[in-house]
Amino acid sequence: MTQRTESQTHLAIVTGASKGMGEAMALQLAERGHRVLGLSRGRSAALAALPNAEQWSVDLADSVAIAPRLGQWLRSFDAAQVASVTLINNAALLATPGPAHEVAAVQAAAVFRVGLEAVAVLTHETLAATRDWTCVKRVLNISSGNGRRAMQGSAVYSAIKAGMDHYSRVLALDEAEFGALGAKVVSLAPGIIDTDMQMQLRSADPAKFKAQAQFAGYKAEGHLLSSEAAATRVLAYLDRADFGTNAVADVRDPG
Repeated sequence: MTQRTESQTHLAIVTGASKGMGEAMALQLAERGHRVLGLSRGRSAALAALPNAEQWSVDLADSVAIAPRLGQWLRSFDAAQVASVTLINNAALLATPGPAHEVAAVQAAAVFRVGLEAVAVLTHETLAATRDWTCVKRVLNISSGNGRRAMQGSAVYSAIKAGMDHYSRVLALDEAEFGALGAKVVSLAPGIIDTDMQMQLRSADPAKFKAQAQFAGYKAEGHLLSSEAAATRVLAYLDRADFGTNAVADVRDPG
């Protein structure tokens, strides 16, 4: 792989970048001039049209196989020319809403691998590859209010988001030990977004998922953000001067 030496390069890695808010964030970052790498099973036609974006069709449930390639990609850049590195762990899966014992084992395992294991593995590889780089380093983990409150019928998804929040707290403490070379870390709840997950929740069996009517109401009453609007709000939070002050945050919290 050839070395790239663009002046003041901003690198952004976005998981789940082929659709929804992940695609919207990747597009907005690319439009700002960032060099964007999207990691998803699918591909975004809009990203494919941009010269400063590339996509890898990968299965994030097998993040251990992706990690060495990601490390190699990062090390292909001239560290002296890199102004910032941002990893956005956005990809997640939703298990079928309902009692935990009814979720198929293979589905539960995939939810954990994509939503939590991949977060830890890709974050480790990103920080290891850039450990001595003097640029700005940020890790943004896309969390959920479901990880911060108990909701019947969502045990697996809620568990990965709660795990993401606490992983981010501890990672922030670890990175603080590196001073100026450390990464700023935030696990951010992005608000209620009109995504495929929302459709799954409002289409769930109300006998098994008691909050089904609540999620149907979000759609019917126009409370859902578009992917593009949500991406804009999340990236505005990423740009805040105090990013990383609170390792667990909500995009709707002005403080």
